[in-house]
Amino acid sequence: MAVTTTLNAGFGSKVTVGSLGFLLNDEMDDFSSKPGSPNMFGLIQGDENAIGPGKRPLSAMTPTIVLKDGKLWLVLGTPGGPTIITTVANILIGVEDYGLDIQQAVNAPRFHEQWMPDRLLMERNRFSPDTIALLKEHGNNITLGNAGDGECIQIDLASGRLFGASDSRNDTGRAVGY
Repeated sequence: MAVTTTLNAGFGSKVTVGSLGFLLNDEMDDFSSKPGSPNMFGLIQGDENAIGPGKRPLSAMTPTIVLKDGKLWLVLGTPGGPTIITTVANILIGVEDYGLDIQQAVNAPRFHEQWMPDRLLMERNRFSPDTIALLKEHGNNITLGNAGDGECIQIDLASGRLFGASDSRNDTGRAVGY
């Protein structure tokens, strides 16, 4: 099973449920409350995602299960707002296309292309200055920051052994399999 939960911003809506002690999220920010204006993550959304009855807000939550030869192979997940989809993609590409094991793929440098506003998020201190300079020369608007927090499981298809990969970038989760 792959699960993603969210509060959205730190401490969500900052409202707890009585004596139960858990926080309510603030997913309303994932709607476009003012089309054309950025939300807390800097995402600019349009009328299609405006608040309305019977609608669900856009979300980047991407709990991912990958099969190989019809067998469970990878379980991938991460928090990170708009960087979730590219974090999962970066990790999957690392394993599938570059032959990294799941921990190596989780540890690898990540980037996120943000279409609106047009910017390329590069992880701080993980890409060489030459790479960043070359990307800037080609017209990329570079922002240095953080991207996701991969918590993933890889299953060895021959033995069935589980390999958990926990991201050292943050201390927000753990990969668990049994």
